[in-house]
Amino acid sequence: MTMTDPIADMLTRIRNACGSKHRRVDMPSSKIKVEVARILKEHNFIQDFRVLDGEAGPRVLRVILKYAGGQPVIRELRRVSTPGLRRYVGVTEIPRVRNGLGMAILSTSSGLMSDAQARKAHTGGELLALVW
Repeated sequence: MTMTDPIADMLTRIRNACGSKHRRVDMPSSKIKVEVARILKEHNFIQDFRVLDGEAGPRVLRVILKYAGGQPVIRELRRVSTPGLRRYVGVTEIPRVRNGLGMAILSTSSGLMSDAQARKAHTGGELLALVW
């Protein structure tokens, strides 16, 4: 069965695992999910991620979650642009999440990047998710 919104599924799995205080979470892998995980790791929202090759099945993305003082580092993870309603922003319209404590993940013509990287590259794009 195909998934309508794999990014929303990824974010929901991470949100649910953080709420249940799991150490890691597994999900089907794709290039865009690996890039989202890379951005989350670069900004210290997760501890690590790995792509595991399945013997007979599809590849699996394993995300190792990060906790500080027993609380998850990721307080909230929200999908903004959905397949039913895409949300595009210009470089001047990129939101500042929690006054710089969080970040926005954008899909630009140069690939996936955080809000700070998009501002530096002076490019807008599709606003995928907000993290804080």
